Amino acid sequence: MKKEDDMMRKILFVDPEKCTGCRLCETACALHHEKTCNPVRARVHVAKWETAGLYIPILCLQCETPICETVCPLRAIKRDANTGAMLVDYDLCVGCRLCVQFCPFGGVEIDTATRKVLKCDLCAGEPICVKFCEPGALQYVDETTTNRIKRRAAAERYSDLMKKLLATV
Repeated sequence: MKKEDDMMRKILFVDPEKCTGCRLCETACALHHEKTCNPVRARVHVAKWETAGLYIPILCLQCETPICETVCPLRAIKRDANTGAMLVDYDLCVGCRLCVQFCPFGGVEIDTATRKVLKCDLCAGEPICVKFCEPGALQYVDETTTNRIKRRAAAERYSDLMKKLLATV
């Protein structure tokens, strides 16, 4: 019998090579969370480099060692035991934006309408963006050793790509 700690957790896997830039993930997220068809209010955003034909979904990757949690002076960001998502406690959050500034992947933003921090909460374990991502650029998969390796390799490729793109700016 498996202990609760031994149960397989799932992770949101981003494969930028499959993203077509349709931005349906943004629309679905905004509709689900904010009840508005406004991609600016989504927790996922597709960064576009159209001249390079490159589209990258940017969202909270629920890091193993989350910097957002570490830098939050009021401890308003904590990991959900059931989903593994890093959740914001809006009763504690004062909007200091340290989580926004320190996130290495740009996965935390400020909602311009509410002035609150926006970050992926994995939709309580049923990520809406994944359901609407037809090309499979966003996947919610079991966290296995193989998936961790793929995720780290993708992060390294993403980091190298960002360095190249920033060098051209």
